[in-house]
Amino acid sequence: GTPQKYDPTFKGPIYHRGCTDIICCVFLLLAIVGYVAVGIIAWTHGDPRKVIYPTDSRGEFCGQKGTKNANKPFLFYFNIVKCASPLVLLEFQCPTPQICVEKCPDRYLTYLNAHTSQDFEYYKQFCVPGFQSNKGVAEVLRDGDCPAVLIPSKPLARRCFPAIHAHKGVLMVGNETTYEDGHGSRKNVTELVEGAKKANGVLEARQLAMRIFEDYTVSWYWIVIGLVIAMLMSLLFIVLLRFLAGIMVWVMIIMVILVLGYGIFHCYMEYMRLRGEAGSDISLVDLGFQTDLRVYLHLRQTWMAFMVILSILEVVIILLLIFLRKRILIAIALIKEASRAVGYVMCSLLYPLVTFLLLCLCIAYWASTAVFLSTSNEAVYKIFDDGPCQFAGKTCNPETFASSNESRLCPGAHCQFAFYGGESGYHRALLGLQIFNAFMFFWLANFVLALGQVTLAGAFASYYWALHKPDDLPAFPLFSAFGRALRYHTGSLAFGALILAIVQIIRVMLEYLDQRLKAAENRFAKFLMTCLKCCFWCLEKFIRFLNRNAYIMIAIYGTNFCTSARNAFFLLMRNIIRVAVLDKVTDFLFLLGKLLIVGSVGILAFFFFTHRIRIVQDTAPPLNYYWVPILTVIIGSYLIAHGFFSVYGMCVDTLFLCFC
Repeated sequence: GTPQKYDPTFKGPIYHRGCTDIICCVFLLLAIVGYVAVGIIAWTHGDPRKVIYPTDSRGEFCGQKGTKNANKPFLFYFNIVKCASPLVLLEFQCPTPQICVEKCPDRYLTYLNAHTSQDFEYYKQFCVPGFQSNKGVAEVLRDGDCPAVLIPSKPLARRCFPAIHAHKGVLMVGNETTYEDGHGSRKNVTELVEGAKKANGVLEARQLAMRIFEDYTVSWYWIVIGLVIAMLMSLLFIVLLRFLAGIMVWVMIIMVILVLGYGIFHCYMEYMRLRGEAGSDISLVDLGFQTDLRVYLHLRQTWMAFMVILSILEVVIILLLIFLRKRILIAIALIKEASRAVGYVMCSLLYPLVTFLLLCLCIAYWASTAVFLSTSNEAVYKIFDDGPCQFAGKTCNPETFASSNESRLCPGAHCQFAFYGGESGYHRALLGLQIFNAFMFFWLANFVLALGQVTLAGAFASYYWALHKPDDLPAFPLFSAFGRALRYHTGSLAFGALILAIVQIIRVMLEYLDQRLKAAENRFAKFLMTCLKCCFWCLEKFIRFLNRNAYIMIAIYGTNFCTSARNAFFLLMRNIIRVAVLDKVTDFLFLLGKLLIVGSVGILAFFFFTHRIRIVQDTAPPLNYYWVPILTVIIGSYLIAHGFFSVYGMCVDTLFLCFC
């Protein structure tokens, strides 16, 4: 491209500008209207209770207020072993009768023993609704009116699962190691335990969640204090970069050179130590590949190879320092200037909160719409039969199944709720609506991020071209930049976000196809899918980089997206070495800052919550798991540091393009 000509009268960002990429702005508004319409349709047809509440074999909710099962919040499986069947993976439903119950069984009992004892009234609450005890034992078990056996169970996710525990190294259900089947014979409980383990996973999950919640209730105050400390440290680090950036960069470079020098010296000493030692002169080729890699450390040739590699790296780094010293000085100067800019536009450090809230809004709308779409199907009932039945898997009507031809031909079959689906045009379009929902989420999320980048770039560009600071700065540079972005460049932001959203939705589809192809043994298809995933990953990274710099040019010159992207790309290509040096220097400083902040706050939290230290007269509260608040503080500190440094990084990039 044509290099920029120096214009002493230019003062950015340009305030007199016009609207750009109006067509994309119109498309975005129409897409939002369509997105709202999809949400309304989903909310009209959807029923989130299908996700929240378990469903019995008749498709009725357990524990839902206003229904006959309102006082029956738990789902009980007649034979939990069948939940480990491969059929569950195909139908997403256990092929065993399921009913809603008031509470899970708390004792071991068989139907054979219960129907002739005083425990029968207790047992009847776990039989199908409306059960009459006028049948024989064999008929009841054949028709699936009652379970053959009750075992002590615990509720997990509103479902009754066997209460498995270990006793003297033996897995037990309740206090029994055997159970009695419907024909009166006692069997080892191993099969039942294995089936239950597959069905419910980790049975202590609920208890673990409650303990974690208790830890949060007693330690939230100290967690907030830890996050405030992380925020103050992030701010202090940015301020100190104005004075210490140069020292930190040069110390880092000198340390790398010294470490490499010591590595060369150590390799030479090991090489000399092995002189004359038996077997040390064998070549790597003669030795071949060995699984124990320590064998190679006894060869002189290994240490010679290490020494040559480290020497080459040392020479390359020293040559780069000689030829790139001016560019390193420019990078250090930009980092120092960025610290000053953040100091003048201090409110910019709070802008990530605006981006965070808008992203939360996008995520909430997308998630709620996805849930309503996925629950807007109708109940589908299918025929289940353990034995050979030609009608197994066919749809059925539970009201008329008992008198149907299928019931007569397959006496052991039963009509049971399978899943939610439908055959109408709306139900056939659900997959397309879900894809549109995901696409709009990507588009709006990228638009929110683009709005933040243009806003920050406009504010920091105002600082760069203010000759007399702070007198030439606008009264509210951040709000002025935000207003310009929304008033003139909504279309350009939508254009850039649309390109990125298209690439992202393609990547999601590729991941979906990859999951479907995992069972296939076609190596060419797997190779092609891996190549496509890699290419689109690289494409997304490149578009993000290009969009970021295009938004800076939009904030400065007010041009449309394509013009800004082209000018930014050519400008960066003309200064490619400066770009590389600045990028690596800032990456190092940000990594150092994040490690310093997260490490310091994490260590402080560890010593405090493990009662190693006290703050004033207060001590840490008693906890079930001290790692809960510590991990929360560490993760929160990283997110806070990342938010501060993202503003600082945008400032560095904006000042760099202004400088170029």
